[in-house]
Amino acid sequence: MVRCFDEATSTFKDFDFARLDVSVQLREMLAAAFAARTAPGGKLTSMASMHLAYRAAVQLAEHVATLVWRPVLPEHLLPEHLDGVLASRSGPVSAARDLEHVKLLLAHAEGLSEAMRGKLGEKGPRRLEGQRKESLSRAEWKRVAEAARADLRAAAARIRGHRETLRAWRAGELPDDGDLVVQRRMELMESVDRAGDVPRAWAECHGREAPLPWVKRYGEVADVVSWLHLSQREALAGVVLMVVLTGENPSVILSMPAAHHRADGYTGDVGTAIVAGRKPRRDRHQHMSLVLSEVPDWISIPDDPQSVSTRDELHTAFGLYTLLHELTARSRELISSERLLVRQAQGTPSRPQLSERFSAEMIRPWARAHELVADKKDAKGKPVPLRVTLGIIRLTHVELHQRPVAHSERTLATTYLARNRGNLAEYQKVVADALATEVAKAKVRGVMAAFTEDDLRRAQEKPEEVATAYAVDVATLKRMIDGELDTVMNACADNAGGQHAPVGQPCRASFMQCLDCPCARALPRHLPVQVLVHDRLAERRSQLPALQWAQRFAAPHAQLADLLSRHPKTAVDDARAAATDGDRALVTRFLDRGLDLR
Repeated sequence: MVRCFDEATSTFKDFDFARLDVSVQLREMLAAAFAARTAPGGKLTSMASMHLAYRAAVQLAEHVATLVWRPVLPEHLLPEHLDGVLASRSGPVSAARDLEHVKLLLAHAEGLSEAMRGKLGEKGPRRLEGQRKESLSRAEWKRVAEAARADLRAAAARIRGHRETLRAWRAGELPDDGDLVVQRRMELMESVDRAGDVPRAWAECHGREAPLPWVKRYGEVADVVSWLHLSQREALAGVVLMVVLTGENPSVILSMPAAHHRADGYTGDVGTAIVAGRKPRRDRHQHMSLVLSEVPDWISIPDDPQSVSTRDELHTAFGLYTLLHELTARSRELISSERLLVRQAQGTPSRPQLSERFSAEMIRPWARAHELVADKKDAKGKPVPLRVTLGIIRLTHVELHQRPVAHSERTLATTYLARNRGNLAEYQKVVADALATEVAKAKVRGVMAAFTEDDLRRAQEKPEEVATAYAVDVATLKRMIDGELDTVMNACADNAGGQHAPVGQPCRASFMQCLDCPCARALPRHLPVQVLVHDRLAERRSQLPALQWAQRFAAPHAQLADLLSRHPKTAVDDARAAATDGDRALVTRFLDRGLDLR
């Protein structure tokens, strides 16, 4: 038996390994591996992830139990057993996922053979092309957002209206004409507000507490409780819309706390709330601050921007957060929850309960209830139900916004955008247009003037002639040759006369802009650094989203390519080989913007 604690909720559960139908040695090995994987300080901190790890142990044990020759010791486990686990699962996507969890568990096991260790290091089977996760189109994304907004607008109107009615009743502002129907209704509302439930009494026939007989005159119990509390459907709409507006990881949104800091100081300017978030997979970087601002996400608004106020509470992350905070305030008090979202639990229709527990799997039924359809139709021309998950919404967000959210730019490029097949053709066209535009700009700007070895030799004998040819005076020419005016990839002929600062003021522009500055002069000694920068920019092409690379680096990359083309290939290769550790360190600082003035 292994007891595990959920780090977020402090709840615990005991996982029983004695029931596994394998040898005692294998049970002990699996239990020890599970304990190591779920130990404090490990990556598994939620009860849901611990269930997946335990499920992996059960799946391996179930497969081993079906074999004619059943392994007894850990070293008896063979690579073929992992292949068998994969073959025994149904569905190419779920099978690959299940096998990955088994591998992650066995990575913490002791006593495995070298062959098995090697098998654990192999990449798992790739998803079939048809099973790849596809993002939503912009139109589909807006339909999802509007469905969520419709749910929340209805919830806000209902809950605010009933709260105002209850306040007025308590203050004696409503007429009391002895109407029993009105009095019963207000009694119901008082019960829902004070207990989160309708009045109940013990019913012998049911052997439990049941709603008083007159309650049903006012509707089903769940409908009555929703007078003052969010239904599950409405709470899920809040989750969906928060992912639409922020692009944050589903686990971060589902566990979002109610405690926050108002960075705007309640001044009435641009509202900003800072909320603590947590993404366990990031290890020591798992704790982060989410900045929810009162700035509309214009990508998700309707086609007519004039129809949306810039302060619409459901078009900004800040507005949505404050609305949910308001609507769930009483619900949180009743169950002593510290989380933002509290919903009615779907226990039994007659006895709904308030809960802070959510699962990402709840989103699919929410989408089906809204009858959302995809842009594409089936072979018969009929609408196809839209596949909506929080992961797909997050993928669509990062694709449309082209910026990472709680992950690195490399992860954005290699994990999110590279694997997405939703709007690939449209995205490729945008990237191609951006590349063509930036390269055209580079060609118009031209290439900086570059000294040759012959120029340097002539400068020793006829400095005036060389200085005139390169539009500098003799004193400046000498300082350039001596290296006194070097920047990163060139020498600067006039630091106070460039195009990136007022005349007479020192230039504060990035050294990257030297590539199209008339004050820049390249000397042969700058070639190694120029080659390194060119190569590093080419490397970043595989590390960044294609559109972002095109917008940031396509132009300087093209300028450097033109500059290097002036030299023989052998000279460029020699310069690359001659680059020193100091040159590489300088280029690293330069491209990481460590040399920029801030």
